[in-house]
Amino acid sequence: MAKETPYLDVQNLTKSFGALVLFDGISFSIAEGQKVGLIAKNGTGKSTLLSVIAGHEGYDSGDIIFRRDIKVGFLEQSPAFDPEESVLDACFNHHGDPDKVLKAKQVLTQLKIRNLQQPMGQLSGGQQKRVALANVLLTEPDLLILDEPTNHLDLEMIEWLEGFLQRGNRTLLMVTHDRFFLDRVCSVIIELDDRRVYTYRGNYSYYLEKRQERIDNRRAEIARANNLYRTELEWMRRMPQARGHKARYREEAFYELEKVAKQRLEERQMRLKSSNVYIGSKIFECQYISKAWSDDCVIMKDFYYNFSRYEKMGIVGNNGTGKSTFLKMLLGELQPDSGKIVIGDTVRFGYFSQEGLSFNEQDKVIDVISAIADYIDIGGGKHLSASQLLQYFLFTPEQQHNYVYKLSGGERRKLYLCTVLMKNPNFLVLDEPTNDLDIVTLQILEEYLADFPGCVIVVSHDRYFMDKVVDHLLVFKGQGEIKDFPGNYTQYRQWQAMQPADNKNDTPAKPAKKADADTEQLPRHQRKMTFKEKREFEQLEAEIAALEKEQHEIEDALCSGTLTIDELTEKSKRLPMLKDELDEKSMRWLELSEI
Repeated sequence: MAKETPYLDVQNLTKSFGALVLFDGISFSIAEGQKVGLIAKNGTGKSTLLSVIAGHEGYDSGDIIFRRDIKVGFLEQSPAFDPEESVLDACFNHHGDPDKVLKAKQVLTQLKIRNLQQPMGQLSGGQQKRVALANVLLTEPDLLILDEPTNHLDLEMIEWLEGFLQRGNRTLLMVTHDRFFLDRVCSVIIELDDRRVYTYRGNYSYYLEKRQERIDNRRAEIARANNLYRTELEWMRRMPQARGHKARYREEAFYELEKVAKQRLEERQMRLKSSNVYIGSKIFECQYISKAWSDDCVIMKDFYYNFSRYEKMGIVGNNGTGKSTFLKMLLGELQPDSGKIVIGDTVRFGYFSQEGLSFNEQDKVIDVISAIADYIDIGGGKHLSASQLLQYFLFTPEQQHNYVYKLSGGERRKLYLCTVLMKNPNFLVLDEPTNDLDIVTLQILEEYLADFPGCVIVVSHDRYFMDKVVDHLLVFKGQGEIKDFPGNYTQYRQWQAMQPADNKNDTPAKPAKKADADTEQLPRHQRKMTFKEKREFEQLEAEIAALEKEQHEIEDALCSGTLTIDELTEKSKRLPMLKDELDEKSMRWLELSEI
């Protein structure tokens, strides 16, 4: 039986920018139904490789072969739109079919894009990325190519996207730093390292295990080559220049051996531990603080919290629930409406914000850091220089003397992180520090924070990172409700799963309903809807349309300025309940539409 042609076959692909070679003669293929995660360090060409495969960039040599007649969908890292066109036009240009339009509305609802008439130019970068994600999912391509699809998604959206991509026989090539996502979605990991590719047929956990085996084997091979090289080098020095036929073979083998012996594997960094960070017993106390932007946008109500010495706290919650606002109040950038935050005298904040990335493009990387300090005193008579800190975070000596404008987006985020750490704070406040950082850098940052002898607060949607770093959670649920949980993210989800089903505030997203008994034996994509499911599907369409109409009417009324206090209160209470109901019905509609 003839072997089926792969969806994508990359053969001997080479790409360079001037003297910089990103990948050299790499080959791999993706079969129908495979879900492939691409992993590499920042600046080594992950996004470029996806862009080349998608046909958006050229390449030096090699072949990219798609199976005939397959449709490819590509999500760029930073998509561009016409700022004048509406969300509706941006998303529905290729979806004239009414069923597709309704499905598009449901996907956008899951991604928290609800104003379909809003011009794209008024949306934030994160909202534009979500519209682009919805668009590529809705074209229903045979092969999905996704560059950082989880960036700008909150936890609820990420878990929805996981489920969406897991269902059916989708074929996927994806770059993401979200290791939970890689573990749950991907069946193959491709690693781009030292301009070559290595393929691991398993999820992220399997990749970690097999990658370490590969590195250990390579290290042993280099060690053996070094031992033999010393013997052969002695022979080369003793032998006269006029060598016989056999000796010339040995000489040629010597030069091949020399290449192996002189290879250098990147050694694992020593853990960076500082013993010279002092912080007093009084950290900060939130004394019954309240903050609201409007009646229907409450951040917190009479919130009390006394932060402990050496505490490492994570803050999670959906977008718009007030996580960044809370950090800005803690740092004095915003004032609460009532109550106060009392900060201890010894506290020195180091703040990594979502908006703080700002450099002089003509500065050298090393100068950016040494302008803050020449070194950090890490105790025990030891100092950490600006160059050593950069090297710890994987900036090579050559990169340190490059100009900032040459850095990739991920490398800029990493440099910004180094500027925060070089100020030697004793209390780190990190707002989405993992965005755009590669997995190797994330592992180094996790170790750094685990060993950090001060206090840490982290806002992040990276569940793997949170599990590694924090020992306490504040869960922002919206409308001023904050859950204080003593544990990490996985422990919180396990606790949630044990709660009674009627406890809606603490219940995780509902799993798909079990199929009827007469259809249970067939996979989703191999069966048709039952009569009962068709009726439910039609009813849901009508209910969703009615709920959307009511939602728009309430939103218009709340913005009109004509409501009485009682009417304002009533509609403000109804709106979040309406959104929950709409999300639940939309999810069920999507499940049925997949059949």
